[in-house]
Amino acid sequence: MLKKMTLITSVLATSMLVGCSSDNENNDETGSVDTAAVLESFPAAGVFLSYDVLRSDLIDAKTLRPFEVRNGGFGSAMTAHPSNPTRFYTLTDRGPNAGFTGDYGKGKKFPSPDYTPRIGLFEVMENGQINHVSTILLKDLDGNNISGLPNSAALGGTGETPYYDNGDPILIDDTKPYNETTNPFKLDDYGLDGEGLVALSDGTFWVSDEYGPHLVHYDADGVEIDRINAYADDPRTSINLPAEFANRRANRGMEGLAITPDEKTLVGIMQSTMYNPNSSVKDLDITRIVTVNLETKEVGQYLYKQEKTQNSNSEIAALSDTKFLVIERDGSFLNGGPGGASAATPNAQKHVYRIDLSNATNLEEMTSTGHIEQDNALGLTIDSKTLEEVVLADGGWASLTAAGIVPAEKKLIVDMVAAVGFPHDKMEGLWVIDDSHLGILNDDDFATWSTGGELEQKMLDINTIDGSRLYIIDGLDLSSN
Repeated sequence: MLKKMTLITSVLATSMLVGCSSDNENNDETGSVDTAAVLESFPAAGVFLSYDVLRSDLIDAKTLRPFEVRNGGFGSAMTAHPSNPTRFYTLTDRGPNAGFTGDYGKGKKFPSPDYTPRIGLFEVMENGQINHVSTILLKDLDGNNISGLPNSAALGGTGETPYYDNGDPILIDDTKPYNETTNPFKLDDYGLDGEGLVALSDGTFWVSDEYGPHLVHYDADGVEIDRINAYADDPRTSINLPAEFANRRANRGMEGLAITPDEKTLVGIMQSTMYNPNSSVKDLDITRIVTVNLETKEVGQYLYKQEKTQNSNSEIAALSDTKFLVIERDGSFLNGGPGGASAATPNAQKHVYRIDLSNATNLEEMTSTGHIEQDNALGLTIDSKTLEEVVLADGGWASLTAAGIVPAEKKLIVDMVAAVGFPHDKMEGLWVIDDSHLGILNDDDFATWSTGGELEQKMLDINTIDGSRLYIIDGLDLSSN
């Protein structure tokens, strides 16, 4: 039976950090914590992960008081440690940021523009606390720390202008005025907005992101060793995704990443409907899953149907070669979040589905049959329309069915609002602990929010600052059978 959990109305203070190690210390030794004792004693209301403070000098646009930009953010992805059942890895995204449109167009404010995306290793203890074991900073091929700043257009950048917290553009040389040629915006072709994470038994990691999307292979020290994306001209890649994945929607790229139990095949899921061929298809429920066999380099592609349009697929975790768990959520707060009680959403959707690709159609294996063709830029088309256009205008999913295209089977296994009164907006981490226990983690956005482009503290309610909180759900059937 699912544990019934009550809400916690306060977050851990900075002074309550537990075992937080320094950056680049990859302490990956197997601990001696008893798994059964951990699962038995874990607090029913969940536990917040520790954090320190990146900045405390910014003024909250809503309260007009200083607020904390917190160096938490370890909720963009979550994955099991390959050998230690009480440890899990987490991932940050590009760092604290907020949507903003300034003098140089639509983009993002980066209050900590030099932030390096990172992987955190955590351990659940028998006393119910969570120990932050170590942190791995992500680095480029030469071992230099990367940033979370946007990529150039040639590698998937969508023209997001990077701004400082005061609204000034982030430039190559901030002492000089902007010039498109001699002093352009500061971009980073190694920059990642990481959202999916896989930890392999050899100590390396794969990360997927919302920029390219890119799938990047990092060694145990966080140094890049390989890359997969849809850009054939990128010399860093060893395998290319189908070209249509370059049509990802900004901020809704490859949100989840898994690997099959044999560690041979990566499985990524896109967050929302891709702009394939353009933004006219934005308000749909058709999303895509891609598989990449790392040995044969064979690529597969499948469809996933969301419960409602504009939802987000926020994570995927493997149960077998064909069966997976998927987080599908909306972006609302059960209790209103930064919008206050008036913005409460009693029907907030925070679901985990069990899906099966066994009977789903592999789009990459469909051959041309007159009105069905494989387009080099747009993928599989029907009567020269993308699958997204078909769903939009030509009879919806029924038209895909008539063409012999079947999406992944799906079955609801956890409703986190019903189970625990899940108060956060971004349910983004999945940790398959064993055949009956599932860890679920939210992304706290570094406790940073914005209204109209103005920065403020991210609140769950009037008293509670948002933080990344681990829940453990029991009584589930997570076996691969």
